[in-house]
Amino acid sequence: MPKKKSPEKNRPDPSAVEGLEAVVREQPITETLETNYMPYAMSVIVSRAIPEIDGFKPSHRKLLYTMYKMGLLNGPRTKSANIVGQTMRLNPHGDSAIYDTLVRLSRGNGALLHPFIDSKGNFGKVYSRDMAYAASRYTEAKLDKICSEIFGDIDYDTVDFQDNYDNTMREPVLLPTAFPNILVSVNQGIAVGMACQICSFNLGEVCQTAIALIQNPEHDLFTTLTAPDFSTGGELVYNRSALEKIYNTGRGSFQLRARWRYVESLNLIEVFEIPYNTTIEAIMDETAKLIKAGKLKEISDMRDETDLNGLKLTIELKRGTNPDSLMQKLMKSTSLVKYYPCNFNLLISGIPRQMGVREILEEWTAWRTECVKRRIYHELTQKRSKLHLLKGLESILLDIDKAIRIIRNTERESEVIPNLMIGFGIDEAQAEYIAEIKLRNINREFILKRIEEIASLEKDIEDRERTLGSRRLLLGVIVSELREIAKKYALPRRTAIVYESDIAREPEEEIPDYPVHIFLSKEGYFKKITPLSLRMGGAQKYKPGDGPQWETEAFNSSEFLVFSDKGRSYPSRVSDFPDMKASVLGEYLPARLGMDEGENIVALCMCGDYTGNIVIAFENGKAVKVPLLSYMTKTNRRKLTGAYNTSSPVVGIIQLGADAPLAFFSTDGRALIVDSALIPLKTTRTSQGVAVMRLKPKHSLKSVMLLENSGITNKSRYTVKSVPAAGSLLKPEDLQEKQINIEGF
Repeated sequence: MPKKKSPEKNRPDPSAVEGLEAVVREQPITETLETNYMPYAMSVIVSRAIPEIDGFKPSHRKLLYTMYKMGLLNGPRTKSANIVGQTMRLNPHGDSAIYDTLVRLSRGNGALLHPFIDSKGNFGKVYSRDMAYAASRYTEAKLDKICSEIFGDIDYDTVDFQDNYDNTMREPVLLPTAFPNILVSVNQGIAVGMACQICSFNLGEVCQTAIALIQNPEHDLFTTLTAPDFSTGGELVYNRSALEKIYNTGRGSFQLRARWRYVESLNLIEVFEIPYNTTIEAIMDETAKLIKAGKLKEISDMRDETDLNGLKLTIELKRGTNPDSLMQKLMKSTSLVKYYPCNFNLLISGIPRQMGVREILEEWTAWRTECVKRRIYHELTQKRSKLHLLKGLESILLDIDKAIRIIRNTERESEVIPNLMIGFGIDEAQAEYIAEIKLRNINREFILKRIEEIASLEKDIEDRERTLGSRRLLLGVIVSELREIAKKYALPRRTAIVYESDIAREPEEEIPDYPVHIFLSKEGYFKKITPLSLRMGGAQKYKPGDGPQWETEAFNSSEFLVFSDKGRSYPSRVSDFPDMKASVLGEYLPARLGMDEGENIVALCMCGDYTGNIVIAFENGKAVKVPLLSYMTKTNRRKLTGAYNTSSPVVGIIQLGADAPLAFFSTDGRALIVDSALIPLKTTRTSQGVAVMRLKPKHSLKSVMLLENSGITNKSRYTVKSVPAAGSLLKPEDLQEKQINIEGF
């Protein structure tokens, strides 16, 4: 047997405990959030996930600036691995993250309407989930031509620079984009407590809108900026009110649809453009599930035929299939139609702000005006400096020989500049310039040519001074630049615009309506049986240990709600289930509804016309009454989260057409009869409700049901006129077998 350790050996060393007390310190959660979490959150918001007014996140900016410094704007392509390695001097987050950024900005990936990187090799595709891009050692890249509009002003002191992470390099705080790139390039990011999702617009329309707003601040955006535009094409369903909300507030959503064509000779459909925020694999997976579920019997085969010519999803049809009707079904049930959510969050002077399109363009115009002003001031400074030097050169024109004599007769090199300054009355910079002229250029012709530049320099200086002093002229420079950019780079819209009135609607499929009986077993097996089959069939079949739990009469067109113990509800239709016989087990409802493992059914309610209420009772003795209308959905949602409050386990859900008395039973053998009118109606589904039954310690509410189904005979003993109440102990004559029907479990 192992030797038992003595208590002394297990006792910690007092000196060690004293040292530990010095390290471990209690810290209030508020202090932890302030000192540890908030700096991290602000770092993610400001330095990683949210773009700034130039339209770039820091990762984009560092990559593009590195490529610019590598001479890749006009030079040949280089290996992507080389670019990634050089970028790590500015971006220390690892080569994988840098290459992911490069891929997304590339022409080959197709994520942007106007890519910033001219790529060669396999860069994957934005519309494919499984098409992986090649490793950085195989691909090549350089800056695209449009980057000349980003870096054209960067050497003219148009933007501020800052040190990189190890203070060995300088990098720009912003890039001086000459067009509103923030609206031209798609941008998505998730920060801490906020996110950003900016859709892309057509470059030509954005430039035209920016010009129109400069000329008229009250300009109607919709006359020039029709709608968003995406690199994957597709169709945008035009909804003026939805777009107005996005343009005004920066939040909202709009619908994107795929584009397709029918090849009659081959009896197949080709989908060649899909919504930007989905993939071809997702569409195929969703379609395959519908085929397996028996909801799409018109399709004989489906395959991805995407090649170098672009995306193509081919759907082969069975003979006699109507392609329009089939596509309407697919549009309704798959990602061939998607809503694109917008959340225009961006950083303005380091502060996150949510802005509409008009506000973004106004902010960009103000920022670009400052860039142009700094560029012109930089040019003005250079021209003034050059003019000053030429003025000094002009002073020696009348006596070149004197300048030569001064230089020749000066014994020390350090005295040349002072002697020239004394001899001609010029300053040090002018004397330095004259002294540096080559011997071959010390002739009258060279000096006269240089002096002829004085007049043009003076005119240029005057023009720039006038421009700097006039906001109208500064804005005129921006307008002319925007017109030139639109002329050089604008492309036709890729995303077509369709109107809701022009979209062919699938006629509502007629659901045969006939009476049925619905059965649900304790383990969750569901049956739909016609009255004729029920009369002709034998006894109901159940698994060993299973048995009847709930049954009702309904119609095939009826809708019902299934509530689970995870606080979710699942809207369904009776017609979605096939007719069955009593001799079969039925369909396992949790699997059919897509419930999670371990998720169980607690109630089933027939919706009817969504009138009436439901009462939800919890183990802690509380209950809440919620209108059934709160669970009605306008879309074809298959799962509704937040169906009820989950702070305490649910013990029963009862459907009521009108207020009625309810019987509550606790685990300590007590009962309470309460009229449902005493339970206040709550419009919020997740309300905790009110206390109905006062419970003793270690006891809880066990069940709830309609009084008429409770088996209680001595009703006055248990009835109360106000809640909460403790209830009374059940007498033997009231302990009859409880029946459960449509109103509750």
